[in-house]
Amino acid sequence: MTDSIVLDEEQRADRFGELVARLSHQSVVKHFDAYADIAWDEPEFQIDPTDPRWELSDDSALGATAWYRSQPPDVRARIGLHSIATNMKAGLQFESILKRGLLEFAFGLPDNSPEFRYTYHEVIEEAQHSLMFQEFVNRCGLPVPGLRWDLKFGARRVIWMARRFPSMFFVFVLAGEDPIDHVQRTALRSGRELHPLLERIMRIHVTEEARHLSFARQYLRTNTPTLSWWQRQRIATMAPVILTTMAGVMMRPPAALVRTYDIPKPVIAEAYGPGSLAREQTQASLRKVRELLVELGLVTSFSRRLWKAFGIWEESVPVATAS
Repeated sequence: MTDSIVLDEEQRADRFGELVARLSHQSVVKHFDAYADIAWDEPEFQIDPTDPRWELSDDSALGATAWYRSQPPDVRARIGLHSIATNMKAGLQFESILKRGLLEFAFGLPDNSPEFRYTYHEVIEEAQHSLMFQEFVNRCGLPVPGLRWDLKFGARRVIWMARRFPSMFFVFVLAGEDPIDHVQRTALRSGRELHPLLERIMRIHVTEEARHLSFARQYLRTNTPTLSWWQRQRIATMAPVILTTMAGVMMRPPAALVRTYDIPKPVIAEAYGPGSLAREQTQASLRKVRELLVELGLVTSFSRRLWKAFGIWEESVPVATAS
């Protein structure tokens, strides 16, 4: 029995090492530069806040409301652009936390660890993403608040986790990256005419984020079996809290944007409250990470109640019997 467990651990480690080597190779042969690979000064890439291509789609949470559709075209376009810029600002600040966490994670790795090289590839790629997101924010000319103060305050704890409890850190990584990846892929597949600058940024982002998501998922698959009972319980309990918080940042407009456009409270309740389209879209954006946590036995009978209370559970997903 012991030999079988050791063999399973060795097999998991071998598979993980092979994946990390492939991801590192892909980072060399297919990578992007925020300035060399985006023609920022080309006429078709210029940002006009009244361009109708910035408007929210009819199948988005706020875009589907009668209030939004009743606004003048230039206001609809500006709200859409402001929403995009807000997400990019939050995204680059999340990536700042992510990069610092990855460096902490790499700091404690032994020599010849394949994760060390890939981690630095990911840090470099995330730095390029932050540059292109900030350049977009700068050029849109709109005030963008970024993450709430409490999330900024909690950033140091997340960075500390990357070295002390990396499995929890990679749950945080998936919580921040999966929702925006889902939103961008959905937009790219929608067939809608997108502003070429936005489309270019999204295509670069989803291409490289696919590697980052793959690494985080496989890290959890490889290392979860080695966690203690107490560590598994902590992840099971904290995961729905982390996922709800990070999905809310990406999927819901911040208070500053609501105030800027004087969006009525009933409209916010209609768009983002219980039973709303936003709740369905949030559940869909978290589906992959939710299924992964179920697969790994990191959803318990107790923690499922938290998932349901936060409105991020889908009944079609079976619950593990972990206790």
